[in-house]
Formats: sequence, structure tokens, C-alpha cells
Amino acid sequence: MEWIRLIGIAIIVVGFILKFDTIATVVLAGLVTALVSGVSLVEFLEILGKEFSNQRVLTIFMVTLPLVGLSETFGLKQRSIDLIRKIKGLTVGNFYTVYFFIRELAGFFSIRLGGHPQFVRPLVQPMGEAAAESQLGRKLTEVEDETIKARAAANENFGNFFAQNTFVGAGGVLLIGGTLDQLGYESNYAGIASTSIIVAVITLIVY
Repeated sequence: MEWIRLIGIAIIVVGFILKFDTIATVVLAGLVTALVSGVSLVEFLEILGKEFSNQRVLTIFMVTLPLVGLSETFGLKQRSIDLIRKIKGLTVGNFYTVYFFIRELAGFFSIRLGGHPQFVRPLVQPMGEAAAESQLGRKLTEVEDETIKARAAANENFGNFFAQNTFVGAGGVLLIGGTLDQLGYESNYAGIASTSIIVAVITLIVY
């Protein structure tokens, strides 16, 4: 009766249809599946705790979303817009170049700024829009607004991608060095980071 182990799927389907609490439904389905599969309650809790710990980055990400929403509700976005409007002669290109440099500098020191949902969307994008409106002296069109949104996202992606290995202890540097070691090549972690710095500088100039 191996099919009995699929009972967890049925529990999830029924729970979703009846609109029960999602987390409770999934945990219950996992527990029942474990018990009918011969896994003890203690073993189930150990597996659950281990996987929760391994996926804690995702949990932190989900916690930050309501915090960003609350910050916007209490004026964080408007304050950032007001700050940009006070800086005379600032163009959206200059602002995004400065942010790009800050993003790469943060990568060099292995500092995480938060990414798209926590930093770009509530702060960088509105500040870029404010700089553009101050430069043009009018409201942005839909096409212009979408272009500035895309630029903000691109800045984050390029800045993170090309600068994340400029720190010698970054995961990417260790992965590259470890792969070279396994393949029999001589690896130089400082050299990998130094090369990444050159690429990051070129990206800043070209972009």
C-alpha cells in the first residue's frame, strides 16, 4: 500500500479547497505523510526544523515585505522623493550612476543593501522618478516612468552581478577557486577578486 504515502497531497488539496490556513495545512500534510511512512514524530520535527533553518533566507525575505509596506505607509517613499527634489541640477542619469557606484562599493565590502523589494522599489526607483521630474519640470509619461523603473532594476542587477565577486571571501570567488582546484589548476582567490574589480570598474564606466 505504497499509495497511502500520497495522502499528504489529498490533505493539501482539501485544505486549499476549504480555505484552511495554508501553513497549518502543509505542516499537517507533512506530519501525516511522515507518520504513515514510518517516520517518528521526533524525526519529523528534526527534519522540519532543519529545512526551516536551511531556508531561513527566504523567511527573512518574506518578513521584510510587510516592513517595506509599513515604511512606505508612514512616509519613507515621500521623504526620499523630497530629498532628491532639494538637490538642484541632479539628473536621473547622475543619480543612477551614483547608486551604481554605491552598489558596487557595497559588493566590494560584501554588504547587502537588500535588493529589489527592500531597497530598489521603495527608495531607488521613486528617487529616480523624482530626479527625472525635477529635470523635465513636468510629470512623467507612462513610457518614461516604465523606462526609469527598468533602469532602476538594471542598476541593481548589473551592480550586484559584476561586483559580488570583488570581495575575496565572496561565495562566487570561493566557488570559482574551488572548481579550479578540483580540476587541477592553480587557483588564486585574490587574483580572482582583483580581476572582478577590473570588470566592475569597466562596467561602471561603460554602463
